[in-house]
Formats: sequence, structure tokens, C-alpha cells
Amino acid sequence: MTLTELLPTIRQLSAIDKRELIRILMAEEDISEDIFPLEPYKIYYLPTPYDTFGAGAALMQSINLANHNEN
Repeated sequence: MTLTELLPTIRQLSAIDKRELIRILMAEEDISEDIFPLEPYKIYYLPTPYDTFGAGAALMQSINLANHNEN
């Protein structure tokens, strides 16, 4: 049975049954390097907006433009 065949039935489940299905599937899922490639205790550097001067102004400009386009 394919996922496409299962989806209509899954969508009819109650919220509690959907959560239980997720719990069961996660318990059966093997965690592997392909799914979780991060290594424990290793430092990963991520870009952030800190010390990015002008980022707040650019964000506000984008928000204002989006709000203007909605109206």
C-alpha cells in the first residue's frame, strides 16, 4: 500500500489517533546518519542576524511592503 492510498484514511482519524500514529511510526523509525547527520558535542556555526547592521531596517521594509501589497 502506498502513502497516497493511505492519506485519505489517515486524514479521517481523530487528532488523538493521528498523534498515536506518529508516536508508533517514530518508535519504529531507525535513527541513522542519513536522518540525523549532526554529531553529538560538535560545534556547528550558524549565521545569525547579530552584528548585521541594517538587517532590522531591511526586515521592517519587507514587512511594510508585504502589508502594503495585501491592502
